[in-house]
Amino acid sequence: MLTIAYIGNGKSANRYHLPFVKTRDNLRVKTIYSPSGSDTPWAPIDGVNYVDNLDAIWNDPEIQLVVVCTPSATHVEIARQILEHGKNALVEKPFAPSAAEARELFALAKKKGLFLQSYQNRRYDSDFLTVQKVIESGRLGDLLEVEMHYDYYRPEVPTKQVPVFTPKRTYLFAHGVHTIDQVLSYFGSPKEVRSDVRQLLGPGRMNDYFDIDLFYDGPLKVSVKSSYFRVKDRPSFVVYGTKGMFVKATKDRQEDHLKMFYMPGEPGFGVDQPEHYGTLTYYDDDGLYHEEKVISEVGDYGRMYDGIYDAIINGAPQVVTPEQTIELISILEEGLRPMLEREGQA
Repeated sequence: MLTIAYIGNGKSANRYHLPFVKTRDNLRVKTIYSPSGSDTPWAPIDGVNYVDNLDAIWNDPEIQLVVVCTPSATHVEIARQILEHGKNALVEKPFAPSAAEARELFALAKKKGLFLQSYQNRRYDSDFLTVQKVIESGRLGDLLEVEMHYDYYRPEVPTKQVPVFTPKRTYLFAHGVHTIDQVLSYFGSPKEVRSDVRQLLGPGRMNDYFDIDLFYDGPLKVSVKSSYFRVKDRPSFVVYGTKGMFVKATKDRQEDHLKMFYMPGEPGFGVDQPEHYGTLTYYDDDGLYHEEKVISEVGDYGRMYDGIYDAIINGAPQVVTPEQTIELISILEEGLRPMLEREGQA
């Protein structure tokens, strides 16, 4: 059994963590901290201690893992406190605003012999898992290009929001942490990265667009694109190979179901319907043309906790390595640099 405490009792904890933890028999949530204690709009969980004093976590020897679900600007300091109190730590993303601060935290965890990891649950998105299945089937031939899109049509956000130039809060940091981590987790470290990070509404406005190209050995390029101004979403994934292509138009459905309070463990949670399936188009070894639907893999953010359990209890390697987290933040930092220089913030 892995006994867990949470710091933060808002949307992050109650939507993206606790519903999945509650489906695992080997995980126990003992304590949840927030300044308001049990005064929260989220339904309390039976048997959980809701506290407004962190000493209830620090002084409890049963608690093995503390999860940070607070605003991103607080992640580094809270993670440091957790490690200083001899507890293992799981930190929501963005893990840290700079690679230097991430390195310091991982060095502290290593010194104390503690587990420290970023919560990269999007590695278990259905669309991303399905793309992996198609690539590994070999039907695309040699891989040439992957396009990943994470789009919105929310023009009111960059229109109304005051300029934000700190890495802790930019659009690139807030959303690139999902998609670029997916790239690093599956394709590994790129040979070169080129970034186009924009303020579509002009200078002095928030970052509302990014296009990151990651280059690998041979012809392979992986592009991660995102914008607040897409009236119609681009496909979630488009994958090109020497023999064919795969298009997955729709994203993983876990988040949509969670927003409707349809929870993990309920029938059909996070499962694509046939209209959500991607289309694989290719030529086989005999030169015959095929076009077929690919049944989607089932996503499950709880698999991140399965890996955490194995790492802490059984000594297995971490699913998200410190090196991957540091490289991710470095890519985000470098992508922001030209914009910050234009704004005199570098």
